[in-house]
Amino acid sequence: MSSSIIDDDIPEFVPKIDYFVHRKCSPAWRIGENYLPFWDITYVTKGRALYEIDGKKYILEAGDILCLPPGHIRKASPDIKNLMHCFAAIFALRTTDGTTTMRLPFPLINHIGIRKDLIHFFNELSSCWLDRQHGYTIKVRGLLTLILHKLFELIVYNIDSTAGDYRIKKVIRYISVHYPEQIAVKKMAAMTGLNSMYFGQLFKRETGMTMNQYLIRTRIRNAENMLRSGEYKVMEAAENCGYCDVYYFYKQFKALLGFAPSQCIPKNDGIFTLGGRRT
Repeated sequence: MSSSIIDDDIPEFVPKIDYFVHRKCSPAWRIGENYLPFWDITYVTKGRALYEIDGKKYILEAGDILCLPPGHIRKASPDIKNLMHCFAAIFALRTTDGTTTMRLPFPLINHIGIRKDLIHFFNELSSCWLDRQHGYTIKVRGLLTLILHKLFELIVYNIDSTAGDYRIKKVIRYISVHYPEQIAVKKMAAMTGLNSMYFGQLFKRETGMTMNQYLIRTRIRNAENMLRSGEYKVMEAAENCGYCDVYYFYKQFKALLGFAPSQCIPKNDGIFTLGGRRT
């Protein structure tokens, strides 16, 4: 599923789990017909089951994920010959001001396959939910948010952040730390054991840009973040991000973001802001 949705289109939200289970169905398992006022996300890892939602029948199989919004009537029964194993979370989802019920742009049923990363998050959530140590509600909300983030990646943005060449990931991690330094393609190619030409081709294939373009983007985004904090002047942000020529920094900043660096700096009116915006 492809989508033109961008992060600014998605309101900030807070999940609140009402019920969670790592379900291993028996032949006698059933969900009786009921109205559900919460979200139900069910990820099938083995077997299959028959669900009925608002009178319409669906078969959930291994690798399927059900994303059922609030306000529907559901019931379910097992396939006795192929009993279902699944993770199921029932939760409320509201925008951060608590006034609006959040909607998610997910289809009712989507086949995402058996994914180790998602199963890891669900297992962590299951353990935390059952242990109920002090502060567990914060952790379960965080884990559910990670699960929802992964579903956004897979279903809405059609990307998989766990995929990709491990050598390019190594370089990206290096750049994220050492971006203010002089980083040459030849040095990164040597670090990955590749010749410069093949490394350059591989990096562009994996990221959609050259290594130097990626480095510039990393520097500029870090500079923008520094400026929005209100703690740096333009020249200081430029120097901290590896630029000795402030005019060259200004040119690259405006070319990438479409506005001048000085426009990121919040006004000094005594009001604390986040990201250069009033809170």
